[in-house]
Amino acid sequence: MFNKKQDSDITGQIVADLKKPIKQFAKAKTSSSKNLRIIPLGGLQEIGRNMTVFEYENDILLVDMGLQFPDEDMPGVDYIIPDTTYLKGKEHKIRGVVITHGHYDHIGAIPHIMPMIGNPPLYCSEMTRGIVAKRQEDAQDRTPLNIHSVKKGDRIRLGVFEVEFFHVSHTIPGSFGLNIKTPVGNIVHTGDFKFDHSPVIDQPSDIATIARIGSEGVLALMSDSTDSQTEGYSISEGTIGKTLGDIIEHAPGRVIVATFAALVSRVQTVIENAERMGRRVAVEGYSMKTNVEIAQKLGYLRVKKGTIIPINKVNEYPDNKVVIICTGAQGESNAALMRIVNNEHRFVKIKKGDIAIFSSSVIPGNERTVQGVKDTLYHRGAKVIHYKMMDVHAGGHARQEDLKMMMNLIKPKYLIPVHGTYFMLKIHGELGMEVGIPSENILIGENGVAFEFDNQQRGFVGTEKTPTNYIMVDGLGVGDVGEVVLRDRQLLAKDGMFTIVVIIDSKTKKIVGTPQITSRGFIFVKENFDLVNATKRIVEKVVKEKTTADTPINWDYVKNNIRESVGSFLYTKTERRPMVLPVVIEV
Repeated sequence: MFNKKQDSDITGQIVADLKKPIKQFAKAKTSSSKNLRIIPLGGLQEIGRNMTVFEYENDILLVDMGLQFPDEDMPGVDYIIPDTTYLKGKEHKIRGVVITHGHYDHIGAIPHIMPMIGNPPLYCSEMTRGIVAKRQEDAQDRTPLNIHSVKKGDRIRLGVFEVEFFHVSHTIPGSFGLNIKTPVGNIVHTGDFKFDHSPVIDQPSDIATIARIGSEGVLALMSDSTDSQTEGYSISEGTIGKTLGDIIEHAPGRVIVATFAALVSRVQTVIENAERMGRRVAVEGYSMKTNVEIAQKLGYLRVKKGTIIPINKVNEYPDNKVVIICTGAQGESNAALMRIVNNEHRFVKIKKGDIAIFSSSVIPGNERTVQGVKDTLYHRGAKVIHYKMMDVHAGGHARQEDLKMMMNLIKPKYLIPVHGTYFMLKIHGELGMEVGIPSENILIGENGVAFEFDNQQRGFVGTEKTPTNYIMVDGLGVGDVGEVVLRDRQLLAKDGMFTIVVIIDSKTKKIVGTPQITSRGFIFVKENFDLVNATKRIVEKVVKEKTTADTPINWDYVKNNIRESVGSFLYTKTERRPMVLPVVIEV
């Protein structure tokens, strides 16, 4: 609790802050075909769907090609990919695609977009290449990729652009930042990064190289904003390892660790602690098993022979000698943890004495689902540990002090916050001002609007906007679920469907029998006879008023009148708006 003096001090500070003049970021200037244009097709004002176009005259470089997971109000949608309308007709200008790392929000759209843009050369690390190649195998009817592996320190020329790859720490091996040399100046793109000085696998971010790049002069820094609202420094994976080690050491039974499939460093942390305690490890979840296999093959995962066992062997060992690493920390319906919790897994059932560790933060929107999983675990006798209780998760994105450190090392003329919602970008911009970057040199943008730099190294945000619509992937359909279809799904999910089938005598134009009513997700017909019968009378009245026996009938006109009349009636009686689908059959 605050005392009165503390409360007064805080109130005074808030009032003082509110009185400060609002600092404005850079405004738009005049565009020119001679300018360097940097166009985000996704990744700004959102989490995911990262893809950026670098364009100078007749040369285009693409950075990342990711997906975004759907919101709760997008029923049936698997994921969303960037809109590449801007690149249509410019495929011959694309010199190459560079991928910063192997997370799906940076690579997930590759199978869909690469064939559309002519399958240009693609450059990435060995780890990223393995994940991309595996995803390509799972895709149907995809052209083989023209893919090339690069390592830290490599430099490649793509048209007028020269790209240098430098190593950054993240939650997956083979993560790169990019130093992109352009005709108007150097642009540094950090990718997803943090400064972890004691990582479990891979190496710390290459501070010496980052500092050297900064000393050579950087026109603009495009920097990861995902965790810009969190104060302090990033937690090291080494710290997480100590906490997980203590839990595994003192656990009386099995330990089930749920985390992200691509968090290879966390898998290594768990394996090392399990080996130290003499436990066997089972890895469950298709994507996680795939990533572990790739990481082992490339030498990123260090595992003693016999440590990893098949999931169908876990019951052959005492409970206190088993650790299970699985997907499902976000409560995904088809993930391994959900199948285990719901007793749908063939080999693993939750029992008293199990400890379930949620070694991840909760993605906004998943809170209710994750809480439901935790409740079920407790009902079945397990104990649950999550990141708000103990240090069992470290994010892969730079916190405020890391972001300041990157800016101080790079010393850019301009700062372009990327990879985050508008709130995150603005907070990042304010951090830039704290380290001395002028407010007019902080460019806050949006998807589809170009950041432009002229030959005098003057930067600004353009005014024209290229399309960046949500391209939704639903099963094998790409882009065929548009706003109209999505709105229909939302309506069906909210108020249901009400179908009316009317059979009309073609000679008399009278209804044969009575209209047939079907309801799905709106009312239970057998318990609402009065409402159903009243609806039938309205339908009969509309048909009688809008038809005559001696003139041709416009049945679309009749159906529209049925839809409007029934819809209005149902709303007055229920204050709900189901989708009304009239069907007229003339016999």
